[in-house]
Amino acid sequence: MNTHVKPATTDRPVVSPAEWQARVDLAAVYRLVAHYGWGDVIYNHSSLRVPGEERKFLIKRHELLYEEVTPANLVKVSMDDDLNESAGVNRPGFTLHGGVLSARPDVNCAVHVHTEIGMAISGLKHGLRMVAQPAVRFYNRVGYHDYEGITEDFGERERINKALGNNRALIMRNHGLLTVGRSAREAFVLMKSLIEAARIQLKMEATGSALIEIPAEICEKTARQYGHHDSGRGAADWPAYLRMLDAIDANWRG
Repeated sequence: MNTHVKPATTDRPVVSPAEWQARVDLAAVYRLVAHYGWGDVIYNHSSLRVPGEERKFLIKRHELLYEEVTPANLVKVSMDDDLNESAGVNRPGFTLHGGVLSARPDVNCAVHVHTEIGMAISGLKHGLRMVAQPAVRFYNRVGYHDYEGITEDFGERERINKALGNNRALIMRNHGLLTVGRSAREAFVLMKSLIEAARIQLKMEATGSALIEIPAEICEKTARQYGHHDSGRGAADWPAYLRMLDAIDANWRG
């Protein structure tokens, strides 16, 4: 049973059908992050570009738990602004997501988490290893950014974006994980795979046994297969995730 205390109901904003669908998708990402235990009370963020308003994006209100996010109470902000909590959004979240979405017009959604598994893999000098299928999604498609403290200085954006490059993910050293995608579904599923890859690798390494590394040519082949999968049949799983959320809390779309 869902027993959290919900905030006061926010009236549904008057927006285009495309924006409302974007709000539903991003609210679903927040709820799924909570469901899988990746949240950190009110901290960490996911964002989604507003359809038809390329310089604006949606993000959760600073004070809300992930379980309290709905399509209606998401905040729409301009990535050209300089915002903090006085505007209702978390400053580090605005800094990171506004910078990434501004630099990557091919990206519409970004997911950032601080899970223990993510921080553990981010503190390993050798980084992510190609020792399990979930990791292969990121073969030559993951960047690394050195830790600079809490991400609230716009000056760090350039270095984050350089480290991310054209990749699907960024491992932020000693900090956490970031995935990006053309859709909410893609960014979320990539995060799910990245966390799975990190967990599997850490379990394998903990045995102290020699690991079987997947050959480079197989990694590249499989990474390309996943690219086709995500742009094709993979999209069929998103409605299934939404049905799962409906079963958990029938009011999440409110």
